[in-house]
Amino acid sequence: MKKLIIFAVLTLFTAGAFAQNQWKVDPYHSSLNFNIEHSGISLVNGKFMDYTGTLSTTGDALTAATFNFEVQTTSINTHVDQRDKHLRSADFFEVEKYPTMTFKSSQILATGKPDHYLLYGTLTIKDVTKAVVFDVYYGGTAKSEQGEKLGMKATTTINRFDYNINYDPTASGIGKDVGIVVHLQFAKQ
Repeated sequence: MKKLIIFAVLTLFTAGAFAQNQWKVDPYHSSLNFNIEHSGISLVNGKFMDYTGTLSTTGDALTAATFNFEVQTTSINTHVDQRDKHLRSADFFEVEKYPTMTFKSSQILATGKPDHYLLYGTLTIKDVTKAVVFDVYYGGTAKSEQGEKLGMKATTTINRFDYNINYDPTASGIGKDVGIVVHLQFAKQ
C-alpha cells in the first residue's frame, strides 16, 4: 500500500512538472514597438496596436516554450496620420493585400546568463518568411486576484528589404534596419 501511495504521488508530481500551460498575450500590459533611422540623424518610433499571441510552456521550463503571434498590419501607429497612411500603402506594408504579419517560434535556448534566452523562429511580413532570432529577457511570473501572469522583453533587428519593403531603395532617407522591441505580459489560461 505504501508503494502505491508513493507511486501515485510521484505520478501526480511528474504529470504536473510536464503539464502544458497555455498563456495568452494581455494587450493591456504589452506593446509591439519598432524604430527606424530617418535621414541618418534620428529615429522614428512606432508600434502596432492590434495583435494576438499565445505561449505554451511545459512546467516551469521556458526552454520548452512555443510562441505564436499575429499582428494586424493596418494597426501601425507612429502618431502621424499621414505617415501611417503611407506605411499602410503598397510602398510599405500593403495592408489590403497582406493584412497580417506572423511570428512562429521553432526553439528557445538559455544563454547561460540568468533569465536570458535566444528565441528562434520565422517572421512573415508581406509574402516573405525569414528566420529571425530574438534576445529575450524573462521577467518571471506573478500571481494576483486576476490570475497568473508571465512577463518578458524581446528584441531583434531586421532588414526591411528582406521583406520586400523596398521604398527608398538607397536607404538614404529611411534606414534599412528596423529595431523591434516587444514588451509582453501573458495571462495564464
